[in-house]
Amino acid sequence: MVYHLAVVAVPISMAKPSIFRSQHQSMASDLSPDSTIYRPDSTSCRRDLVFVVNPRGANGRTGKEWKKLLPYIRSRLGGDCNICESLTSGPCHGIDITREAIREGADAVIAVGGDGTLHEVVNGFFWAGKHVINHDQKAAPSTALGIIPLGTGSDFFRTLGWKNDPHDAIERIARGLRSRIDVGVISGESGESHYFINVADVHLTAKAGYYASRYKRFGNLCYVIGALQAFIGHQNQDLRIKIDDGEWKIYPQVTALCIGNAKFFGGGMKITPNADPRSGSFEVVILQDFKWYDFILKLHKLYDGTHLSVKNVSSRSVHCIEVETIAGAGSIYVQSDGEHLGFLPRKFCILPAAIEMIN
Repeated sequence: MVYHLAVVAVPISMAKPSIFRSQHQSMASDLSPDSTIYRPDSTSCRRDLVFVVNPRGANGRTGKEWKKLLPYIRSRLGGDCNICESLTSGPCHGIDITREAIREGADAVIAVGGDGTLHEVVNGFFWAGKHVINHDQKAAPSTALGIIPLGTGSDFFRTLGWKNDPHDAIERIARGLRSRIDVGVISGESGESHYFINVADVHLTAKAGYYASRYKRFGNLCYVIGALQAFIGHQNQDLRIKIDDGEWKIYPQVTALCIGNAKFFGGGMKITPNADPRSGSFEVVILQDFKWYDFILKLHKLYDGTHLSVKNVSSRSVHCIEVETIAGAGSIYVQSDGEHLGFLPRKFCILPAAIEMIN
């Protein structure tokens, strides 16, 4: 096996150069990335696995757990695979790393951390509204998505029914079985596309997620703190909504609107209980005219997924949904996979079987 190391300029101005370390290089003790990139030998039949790690995730716990896990990964996978470690240095860096790995022909990109890291890796599979492709290919990429849970939320794991256990995830990677999963794409007035794999949401829950991101140091308690802060000054709003090819309709007094490719968000809340990332459609759940005490009284139903029978809660399967504010409504928050995206208007569409995932 021949290893080539070169400095690569990634074509995104906001991010720093990515790093792929081969299994023969040790991880720096301070978990700081450098500017070299691993390029696989095209004559090798070994699988190239790129592990995207956010060392600062979960208050630094991700980086500490990764250091403990790496020797086991090398011993379990190193016989058949090139283990390429890549540490993110800031927001959006995981997107750049993933794109470069796909272009260089990696067999799989593994998101190591929570839902935020997974969100960045998923977005790295796309560029300018299209799939990123291998430099040597003209078709959609053969690179697969993998996941090792080491973060705060790991909500996507719950939908798949997998154990929140890194060693169990490594066994799936070793088996290498794949299936295709759906991805959601979000577009706004700027025309730029953004992708999500789990749940996108609008208004109160999105605002709660925005505040929760400030309190990640408290673990899953951050979602409770974020929700309490979001309720201060909250007002339900009338929204204009268009579903698939239907007509625009006004939905009065919307508290929250959730678009589920998967079932869970907010640290285990089963908000879209019928969603399935292999179904080719979203489940959309709309909460209307909820008061603060409704959330307290019905919180257990939101967590166990039995809230669809509650008054003022509606659900339906959709392929595309557009959401707009009505004049004078103010700024309505939007997030996807727990990441703040800005404000309405937005259009959400499903991309069936968009990427392969190791399962």
